[in-house]
Amino acid sequence: MPSTATFHFAGNLNDFLPRQQRGQPISHAFDWRASIKDMIESLGVPHPEIETLQVNGVPVNFEYTVQDGDVIHAYPILAAPSVDLLLRPALAMPPRFILDQHLGRLAAYLRMLGLDTRYRNDYHDEELAQVSHDEGRVLLTRDVGLLKRSLVIYGYFVRATHREQQVLEIADRYQLRPHIRPFRHCLNCNGLLDSVAKATVLDQLPADTARYYDEFYRCDRCGQLYWKGPHYQRMQGLLSRLLQE
Repeated sequence: MPSTATFHFAGNLNDFLPRQQRGQPISHAFDWRASIKDMIESLGVPHPEIETLQVNGVPVNFEYTVQDGDVIHAYPILAAPSVDLLLRPALAMPPRFILDQHLGRLAAYLRMLGLDTRYRNDYHDEELAQVSHDEGRVLLTRDVGLLKRSLVIYGYFVRATHREQQVLEIADRYQLRPHIRPFRHCLNCNGLLDSVAKATVLDQLPADTARYYDEFYRCDRCGQLYWKGPHYQRMQGLLSRLLQE
């Protein structure tokens, strides 16, 4: 006879389940020894989305071996019953991010808001997981399989598909509004921006830019110049919407 465990997934962890199983206890039969992490992920839920686990009312970590008759409750971040049961250390605030190759526009928006965001369009999954682990960065992705890699401690599946909605989603998830500092990170490489005197960059400016703008910033890594042109106006619009939300 196979063993059976019953799983209860709270809140948005149900996003990863088949529609007919959402919000319902899941009776799961098994005939092998497995960690709770592996068994939960076999049901579709990636471990970085889980903040706390309880088995028969007792907190456990991801290494716990599931037993016959176990009743398991999994809680997502921000819906955990007690901060004493956290499965991972608290993130530094503001969090730092790394994004997969499909979220380039979101990466640009996060940098625009002044958030430390690593992104390249040629990262391999192994590298993304390793950097996220080594640097304590939140891995943002729309690839559930990537989040299931054991190295990933902090990660999140981005639900929205429209880029501005993605920004709002991440701002809510990680309570980013108090940490918004525009003109802090380079949109091109994530380097830090420093204010520079107009006279020192005058020979690098288009004529109209030199005529109409006086405040300039330069990336300390790649040398890219920035000024408060049309892109800044678009950013101000996004900031207004973020703050209204």
